[in-house]
Amino acid sequence: MTDYSYQLLAIVIYMLAMILIGWFAYKRTTNLNDYMLGGRDLGPAVTALSAGAADMSGWLLMGLPGAIYAAGMVEAWIAIGLTVGAWLNWLLVAPRLRVYTQVSKNSITIPSFLDNRLRDNTKLIRIVSGIVILVFFTFYVSSGMVSGGKFFESSFGFDYHTGLLVVSIVTVGYTLFGGFLAVSYTDTLQGLIMFLALVLVPVIGIFFTGGLGETIDSIQAVNPEQFSLFASTATAAGVISSIAWGLGYFGQPHIIVRFMAIKSVQETKQARRIGIGWMILSLAGAIGTSLVGLAYFQQNGQVLEDPETVFIVMGQILFHPFIAGIMLAAILAAVMSTISSQLIVTSSALIEDMYKALFKKDASDKHYVMAGRAAVLVVAVVAAFLGWNPNSSILDLVGFAWAGFGAAFGPTILLTLYWRKLTNVGALAGMIVGAVVAFIWGQSEALSGMIYEIVPGFLINLILAVVVSFLTYKSNAEIDKEFDETLELLKSDKE
Repeated sequence: MTDYSYQLLAIVIYMLAMILIGWFAYKRTTNLNDYMLGGRDLGPAVTALSAGAADMSGWLLMGLPGAIYAAGMVEAWIAIGLTVGAWLNWLLVAPRLRVYTQVSKNSITIPSFLDNRLRDNTKLIRIVSGIVILVFFTFYVSSGMVSGGKFFESSFGFDYHTGLLVVSIVTVGYTLFGGFLAVSYTDTLQGLIMFLALVLVPVIGIFFTGGLGETIDSIQAVNPEQFSLFASTATAAGVISSIAWGLGYFGQPHIIVRFMAIKSVQETKQARRIGIGWMILSLAGAIGTSLVGLAYFQQNGQVLEDPETVFIVMGQILFHPFIAGIMLAAILAAVMSTISSQLIVTSSALIEDMYKALFKKDASDKHYVMAGRAAVLVVAVVAAFLGWNPNSSILDLVGFAWAGFGAAFGPTILLTLYWRKLTNVGALAGMIVGAVVAFIWGQSEALSGMIYEIVPGFLINLILAVVVSFLTYKSNAEIDKEFDETLELLKSDKE
């Protein structure tokens, strides 16, 4: 067999595994709660690994190694910010969101929780939240499909549209039939593949570069500031902007929905340890891959034309073609895990927060599960249409989506969980203005060059929500009862 054949075989085996997991999850999905939230029965390992895989996407295997290869450890501040943000998200949001969403009318989506928690009789919060999720995740899903198309085009010489369709059909297939369980189980396997690949490349690579000492010498021969977090290119605004990426975690629906699905609040602590451990080691592996790659090419007098391919190229140099194919599958896993997570959350927003809230209120679970599957298909078709042109400008919205979700939902989630006096008017005002500020700031080169748009969007949302809530607050016995019940349950779970 040729190297090409071995690598393609690895990809085919990976794809078949995803389909089989989707079939397994389909057999365990019997009602709407199963389809949208896995019956709130996920274990800590599945919760942690699926959240990590859904979060990281291709940035972990290509974007971060490429940035550090080209500019050094000064680019690692974003990894530091994300790690701190993820840890705080597990610590502050996970336990309380798990309990509160069940106390507040067993809410199974973020918009339905905000609606129930704030007793929003107008349904505006639910609808606006659903629209924000629907719009931005449709673009986000589309960008993932574009990445899949380019992956097959660059790795195997496939036609771009063929690659896009392969990734779309497989991902949509297991998401459509297996729902949240399929997404969580496949994300767990994808997270493990990503983790193993990222650890193996630098560990094996360092033997090829002559050990630790020679590797460090070779790296410094290329760039004496490669290991410095405070290199001459670092600026205060740049460091703050990179760390501020961590703020986005509080408002990412496809990540925090995992907290709602874990089996019990007691298991969030174990899940946090697994999730943060996975994240730290994976990020370290990504950084190590770039550094070992830099040393290897320096020692061999070679030039890597595209730094973002350092993970792919090193995998092909260090391993048998079949193992190199698994390395390629790791990139595909990163892309597909994010697509599937965003698809199921978008489907939930469309059915649970818009269709169900506005039209059908007394239909059977079977009806809503079928509607959810139809929603996955519709969103996927629209996303594929938007991504049919590989040069589509929608890819520019991916960076904004993280900031937009963080600015729109982050402060709102934190306030609903920790401040009983937040009102529906305050939450809605903060959410809308936060998203608008992040968008406008991000579109201005002058402003975004000063600081990442999530910072002003997040802060203005927080301040406005608090001020408007003080002006519109009226005591509500039901809200107070739920808030107190949540605190009591959290206290009893800790004892």
